[in-house]
Amino acid sequence: MRIRSRRENWLAVVLLRISRRDLFFCLTALLIFCLGSVLYQLNSGAPKILLDVGYYLGRFAGGHGSLAPRVLPFPGQVVYNRVGKCGSRTIVLLLRMLADRHQFTLVSSDIHNKTRLTKREQENLIRNISTTPQPFLYTRHVHFLNFSRFRTDEPVHINIIRDPINRFLSNYFFRRFGDWRGEENHVVRTPTMKDDERYLDINTCILESYPECSNPRLFYIIPYFCGQHPQCREPGLWALETAKRNVLDHYLLVGVLEELEDVLLLLERLLPHFFSDVLNIYKSPEYRKLGNMTGTVRKQTPNLEALQVLYERMEYEYKFYNFVKTQFHLTKRKIGLRSGPKPSRLYSSVLQRKDLQEELEEEETEDSLEWTEHT
Repeated sequence: MRIRSRRENWLAVVLLRISRRDLFFCLTALLIFCLGSVLYQLNSGAPKILLDVGYYLGRFAGGHGSLAPRVLPFPGQVVYNRVGKCGSRTIVLLLRMLADRHQFTLVSSDIHNKTRLTKREQENLIRNISTTPQPFLYTRHVHFLNFSRFRTDEPVHINIIRDPINRFLSNYFFRRFGDWRGEENHVVRTPTMKDDERYLDINTCILESYPECSNPRLFYIIPYFCGQHPQCREPGLWALETAKRNVLDHYLLVGVLEELEDVLLLLERLLPHFFSDVLNIYKSPEYRKLGNMTGTVRKQTPNLEALQVLYERMEYEYKFYNFVKTQFHLTKRKIGLRSGPKPSRLYSSVLQRKDLQEELEEEETEDSLEWTEHT
């Protein structure tokens, strides 16, 4: 009995020691796990040092094989198929500052006049985009590219649009007179434009149905979201519905330029590794100094008759614009932004406030005086 009792006591002591050691290791592992979880949430992903260690440990995954792809805990591929005269130069300027700060690759294409691609061109462009080192943001004036059609991983798509009439007017005068960077820019962009076309009155262009002020030239925003199908360039219900479906299925965010600060805030919330602190940069004196040079000069406001005609010709464009605004405001509410919608002034002038013409003309006079002082 004594021998048996001694054996049991010895066994109890051994088990007690093992339990203490195991308990210590369990508690240590739990503490490390908790700390790692907190760091992961605070950094919106794994700490950079762990990502770097994991990357280099996995470089030669097969011993002597090719470089293993880097796996990121956040979206590493973003495509911004920017719409012309919808604040794209402002966003690209911000992206250049952000790329240096957050260490991502910014690929900003200089191709401005080729938005429609053949199937082979689409395939080549998608391959080039997909092989860019991650994280990257690719931006170009190009109609929507369906990556899944070419069996390629879908990137995150973002974009910004604006009131269609505002966009048209900005483009109309930008082609003729450039922006604050220097009026000589319009000569570089449109060297073959004759003076009678360059100084064509906007009301004449609209009311006498010049090609530049009529369809299909006015059908501009929807093809950027409809895609590369030839029917996407024909004003109609098919292109409109296809564009809406692509916004819902493929785009993380499509903002409206009239609410740019809210767009930047949402991008900062949704894609922090690319857009963190973008709103502070946008409001900084350093950016304002550069950003003020992107505004179009010599803009004039058409009369109410011309605006009404323009609005009727842009029926599908406005249906799409209102759809995007609704989706944008839904996203704002989901995120918790409280700022209300800001209606487009030209849109309101066409449909509601005819007395706004005087106010717009006053603004036009102020812009002209400011431009004169600048030059």
